[in-house]
Amino acid sequence: MIPMEIEVVRIGQRVVRDDRVTTHVALVARAFGSNTIFMTEVNPDIKDTLEKINKTWGGNFLIEFIDNWKSIIKLKKENGFKIVHLSMYGEKIDEIQSELRTEKKLLVVVGAEKVPREIYEFADYNVSIGSQPHSEVSALAILLDRIQQGSQFEKVFSGAKRKIIPTKRGKTVEMKETRD
Repeated sequence: MIPMEIEVVRIGQRVVRDDRVTTHVALVARAFGSNTIFMTEVNPDIKDTLEKINKTWGGNFLIEFIDNWKSIIKLKKENGFKIVHLSMYGEKIDEIQSELRTEKKLLVVVGAEKVPREIYEFADYNVSIGSQPHSEVSALAILLDRIQQGSQFEKVFSGAKRKIIPTKRGKTVEMKETRD
């Protein structure tokens, strides 16, 4: 499998209602192989939450607030990224996943509410994960899993204070540091 650089941009947020959803979009991006998430219109507490996750569970996932989604999309395109817009109206993931796997750099656009029409034009790929309304969290997880074919779960998060040890029953957590 080709090593791939993946970043996510979260466009918009419905005030208060979406704090938890946006946090989960960021958590999925981090756990499923993305290096960075760019966010507009976001509660700053979300960045604090993700930085605490990095500190406890390892890794150096970057959370960056942006004012203008267009400028980040244009910048990433100039730097060789292909833009993937998750949309119910796009091409079916089953039909496009093989092509996506050949790309070296992807910027995945995840909307909160109705995204501006321009996104469909900026995108190199408009991709649908099913054709029924559902969560953008699930859409991002499915997309990232399909294009990486599960390899994201082999990633080692450096500097972790805690690490889950898979077990058939119970919970086993390796602690590198005790709680304060």
